[in-house]
Amino acid sequence: MTQLATDPLTLVHLAISLAAIATGLPVLAAMLKGQTPITLTGIFLGLTVLTSVTGYFFHNDTVTPAMVVGAISLIVLAVALFALYGKHLAGRWRTIYVITATLALYLNVFVLVIQSFIKIPGLHALAPAIPPAGPIFGAVQGVVLLAFVVAGWRAVKAGRTAA
Repeated sequence: MTQLATDPLTLVHLAISLAAIATGLPVLAAMLKGQTPITLTGIFLGLTVLTSVTGYFFHNDTVTPAMVVGAISLIVLAVALFALYGKHLAGRWRTIYVITATLALYLNVFVLVIQSFIKIPGLHALAPAIPPAGPIFGAVQGVVLLAFVVAGWRAVKAGRTAA
């Protein structure tokens, strides 16, 4: 098992990531009601962009799975930002925004689950490989994915009703 990092850059990246998730969950809850809290949404999207960008500070010349997830996240976030600020959620852009914002939050939580299985001793004991693997890890990631698919679907439906 790897130890929790204590270098300042890693701690800042971790804090940004956790803040992005902490702001993203109430944004998702609002989307489930057909609402878009503008300030909180802006903070969530900004922090999520920042966490994806700062993730690149830790890598050298080789492409890693974390870099691929970060690139996907940045592409998804670009679409979400365009839907929100460029198209003002008009027409189908509301649905596109809900899907991309939910996906961006899911990717943050996906990485949180991976890092939790690596860094938290009790979880690491259940899936000791790096990257984590096995039925318990797969089940946890499956439950997280299912929760986000269901929440995203309901948020899309709520957004259509609100529009």
